[in-house]
Amino acid sequence: MNETANRPILVIGLGCQRDCPASVLMGLIEVSLLEHRLSLSDITALASIDSKSNEPGLLEVAEQLRLPLGFFSAEELSGFEAQLSHRSQIVFDVTGCYGVAESAALAMASHLSKSPVSLLIPRRTSSRATFALAGHFLENP
Repeated sequence: MNETANRPILVIGLGCQRDCPASVLMGLIEVSLLEHRLSLSDITALASIDSKSNEPGLLEVAEQLRLPLGFFSAEELSGFEAQLSHRSQIVFDVTGCYGVAESAALAMASHLSKSPVSLLIPRRTSSRATFALAGHFLENP
């Protein structure tokens, strides 16, 4: 039996300003996970909005963590608006969706689990980045 079969699906959603260093993103990730007694080894994937698909800091974080990094369009992310803990008009004006980190985490977790997911850690911010965690805890057989 595959030992990962019963692991929860936990996805980190990230948003960031242009040219945000990987160190800023990693700091936000590490602090947020530590506060919730989670470790990097618990994480299944990373996600963001497609306009960040060439963002060096995001790509570096995914490489460092050896995790898949998925990108979603604003239209895809808007489908998760009802689940957001925070809606930012500023973010909407720039990206076309009301929240990148939360929406992206929800979108990727939903894609991977093929079942309903929820926001497990609402939006956390630093001066240059946002973090959220969404997922689906699989039931034990």
